[in-house]
Amino acid sequence: MARSERPLASIMAAAAFSLAAPAQAQTVPASAPDRYAMPATAVWDMTSEAGRTYRIFVSFPSQGESPERGYPVLYVLDGNAAFAAFAQARWVQEHDAVGQSIVVGVGYPTDQPYAAQRAEDFIVMDNPPPGTRLGRTAGRSGRDEFLDFLTGKLRAEIGKRYRIDPDRQALFGHSFGGLFALHALYSKPQAFHSIVVASPSLELDGGVLRDEHAFVARLEGGKIGRTSRLMIVVGDRDVDDDPEPARALADRFDRLSGLGLRVRFQRYEGEGHMTVPTRAVTDVLRFAFAIR
Repeated sequence: MARSERPLASIMAAAAFSLAAPAQAQTVPASAPDRYAMPATAVWDMTSEAGRTYRIFVSFPSQGESPERGYPVLYVLDGNAAFAAFAQARWVQEHDAVGQSIVVGVGYPTDQPYAAQRAEDFIVMDNPPPGTRLGRTAGRSGRDEFLDFLTGKLRAEIGKRYRIDPDRQALFGHSFGGLFALHALYSKPQAFHSIVVASPSLELDGGVLRDEHAFVARLEGGKIGRTSRLMIVVGDRDVDDDPEPARALADRFDRLSGLGLRVRFQRYEGEGHMTVPTRAVTDVLRFAFAIR
């Protein structure tokens, strides 16, 4: 009896395994993609009126109807490096107010996080180090051409593709991009309703102080009716760019609050120059998309 039961038990066990095996195999994908594509995003290249090519990254709401006035938009400079963090944060909060927005990364056609061309777009140096060319000093600066692209051709293209709120356009810039964000405030103070300046390399651009003086003079002279809200963020380990000049800048602007200039200063403990943008993502999104 024992001998006849053993083969039967073996046959039943084998049958059970053969029935279970296909179900288990179905849970294992046949193959996995070799690259991750973030949902609810789009990428394309655009050429500015000045003939410079930029890579545009967009994160957009993929569910529900757009707001009656359209989505607010945050433009993130150095898009190759910074876009993904902002897009991910927006995407996972899509069912909250901060996620009902559009993030536009403005970068360059490269797989590197930063491109050399950014220097000519972001800054103008009076006396660049020997052997380097940072910014343009002759004629119309590259940063003015870039600002025209951001507020003109690019903004129009985003408006064609998505329903946007023209009164809620924000800008984020880090390091050299932070200097450019200040330039945007000084030269077109009504172009963005919110501007975030992260770890600006103030000591590298002597012209930014002259621009500030001219901006303040216009503000005090009543020549600026409305200006962007401003947020300045730094890390307390920002050794490349001493955080104290940024703190002093915030203090100077805070004294102009009676003239309509609103400024917020945020200093992150334990963060250095390159980690500030990622650390600041949530605070930036909340500030950028706050209703005035």
